[in-house]
Amino acid sequence: MTQYLKTSEKIAALSPEQFRITQKNGTEHPGTGKYLHNKEPGIYVDVVSGEPLFASSDKYESGCGWPSFTKPLEPAHVKELHDFTLGMIRTEVRSAHGDSHLGHVFPDGPRDRGGLRYCINSASLRFIHRDDMEAEGYGAYLDQVEDVT
Repeated sequence: MTQYLKTSEKIAALSPEQFRITQKNGTEHPGTGKYLHNKEPGIYVDVVSGEPLFASSDKYESGCGWPSFTKPLEPAHVKELHDFTLGMIRTEVRSAHGDSHLGHVFPDGPRDRGGLRYCINSASLRFIHRDDMEAEGYGAYLDQVEDVT
């Protein structure tokens, strides 16, 4: 069984923007994220721990300025916490093993797909293309990835 860990080496390897977002609860400027317009088939994993978080088949264009997903690939890898910052009541999304700040979840997603919108910072993610999933140890998730291009 794969272990997903947060190590000092992985934290040191983060870019300043990845560190600000994952470790300091930051947010990318809307419309600037690397994966906002990505339509390739694959999965998105925590940039720190590598734990699988979201599948391309659950990604959709919400118009909010950040990559949006309808559900986690592995619900046990995503923690939801109350967030009262900025004078708002929101639900923060963090990776379970890496404890990375990912973004927030809102109840305004597509109703026919569960009604949730996981609004996620690209800098908290690493994309693994379907063609590379087996080699990188994520072959068990191939059946959850469909061609969305």
